Amino acid sequence: MTAARYHLRAVVLPDGDERDLWISEGRVTFSPVEDAQPLDGAVVVPGLVDAHCHPGIGPSGPVSLAEAAEQAALDRAAGTLLIRDCGLPLDVRPLQRRADLPRIIRSGQHLALPKRYLPGLGLELDDPAQLPEAVAAQAADGDGWVKLVGDWIDRSVGDLAPLWPDDVLAEAIAVAHAAGARVTAHVFGEAALPGLLAAGIDCLEHGTGLAPDQLRELARRGTALVPTLINIDNFPGIADRAGRYPTYAAHMRALYAGVSDMVGAAIDVGVPVYAGSDAGGMVDHGRLVDEIEALHKAGLSREGALAAASWAAREWLGADGLTEGASADLLVLNADPRQDLATLRCPRHVVLRGAVID
Repeated sequence: MTAARYHLRAVVLPDGDERDLWISEGRVTFSPVEDAQPLDGAVVVPGLVDAHCHPGIGPSGPVSLAEAAEQAALDRAAGTLLIRDCGLPLDVRPLQRRADLPRIIRSGQHLALPKRYLPGLGLELDDPAQLPEAVAAQAADGDGWVKLVGDWIDRSVGDLAPLWPDDVLAEAIAVAHAAGARVTAHVFGEAALPGLLAAGIDCLEHGTGLAPDQLRELARRGTALVPTLINIDNFPGIADRAGRYPTYAAHMRALYAGVSDMVGAAIDVGVPVYAGSDAGGMVDHGRLVDEIEALHKAGLSREGALAAASWAAREWLGADGLTEGASADLLVLNADPRQDLATLRCPRHVVLRGAVID
């Protein structure tokens, strides 16, 4: 990394105007800066956001902090400069202090029940009634987000099933809101959704079982959806390995078959949809552009898909865009991604905290 003063003349998104932009002391300014080095490029985009990412989880489960740093570096190389971790089994605050790695918004540990989530990844509560207390602890320890496991396979019934009673969910989410935190939930199937929505959930991860009336309710409330489409592509393989649970396997195949229509319907009714790769388990790090392209294929315009992984996601998460005095976290591109999203795959420059990443 090299930090210096820089000057660009380029189209600046999202406004789309060609203008001069300078970088000085790690920040964006639109006032001239003396002795600034020129940076070439056609378009400047606020740094990409992966709203569902797990630097700290690998294909076999939890990884070391050093491996988590390598994962975050892969994301950075692909243009992701802000990560919402969406649940991790380790404390990544040391990574937050590293100027060379993407900014990370921590959501703490997944909150689950024994044998009702992937082993070793979540904080398993002995009793559902403990959820409000656990949410309070995660809200106090995190960066404004708490992650619940809303549903998972219940082997006693052989299918997806909710983890939490509706009254417990309502109390837990109220506790988080009182602490100034937002709550998101992993949810694949249909059965957990009424309780989560009634409790005032702030965001849904995956959401493959959402029905049209529920999508309209999400839009009315402004509740976000992060569909993680490139991870949903794994559903058929999950079903193939679930031979002991044929009902569950058939359910996962049906959810996979309907996900494109569900996301398209969410877009049509105005649900806030954001890009999340779900990197860290069954998805490799550095694949956010694949998710952006999948959102476009599902119905978002190219500009809408880009916004879902850039300026709109930054606003949703309370992060800077390209405004006067903002941290200089940006991509410099050779062409306009609103015309061809593939240009995101080869940024001319990645700039993080005002430093150009080679």
